[in-house]
Amino acid sequence: MRSMRPFIEIPAADGVAEAVVARPESDGPHPGVILFMDAIGLRPRIEEMADRIASWGYVVLVPNVFYRWGTAEETSPEDELLDADARKEFFSVAMPRVHALTDDLAEPDLSAYIDALKATPGVSKGPIGVTGYCAGGRLALLAAATRPDDVAALGMFHTGGLVTQSSDSPHLRLANVDAQVLAVHADRDRSLPPEAIAQFEHALITAGVTHSATVYPGAQHGYTMADTAVYNHDASE
Repeated sequence: MRSMRPFIEIPAADGVAEAVVARPESDGPHPGVILFMDAIGLRPRIEEMADRIASWGYVVLVPNVFYRWGTAEETSPEDELLDADARKEFFSVAMPRVHALTDDLAEPDLSAYIDALKATPGVSKGPIGVTGYCAGGRLALLAAATRPDDVAALGMFHTGGLVTQSSDSPHLRLANVDAQVLAVHADRDRSLPPEAIAQFEHALITAGVTHSATVYPGAQHGYTMADTAVYNHDASE
């Protein structure tokens, strides 16, 4: 699916990452936000979400976090994934990219994205916000932990794998987060079962992070994505 607007280019750790910028209609400067996309890629639905955030008075930067594996067009599906079989087929290709984007690879990219946003004309001085969906939630959390002085607000929506047995489990990063956190989960998300949600909440409290956590009933992983079969309008709103 092609982008709805021209890309900008961000020099990242291992090449050039495409990105889109969404702006409010009013004159700036405005606070900056980075939107970290889901595994499906930088596509019109993500740009629509960025535009909505921009309409609330923010300059929103959306990078192609999978630039190592191709352009935004190459790493996004050709059509919407409204059919469950089509979604399953696409994810068989997309998930290896998600797993390959380790913290070690992602961290220098995240600093490049933060610096690019802060240098964008019309972005006010001071801290930024980050928000992430599905796999992007982990990157948003990592960005807040890596650059705590620059990230004042962190949103995570239907983010899977927040609690693992690994030494680099995302929930362990909360000790380095100074941002206010909004964590919104889905109660039918197999990648974040109830016990993991409880562990993540405990980690937020233990780290002393100011936060709000919600679990939406009847929602699946990916429920905010209107171009997929799992979209849940009520939960998304």
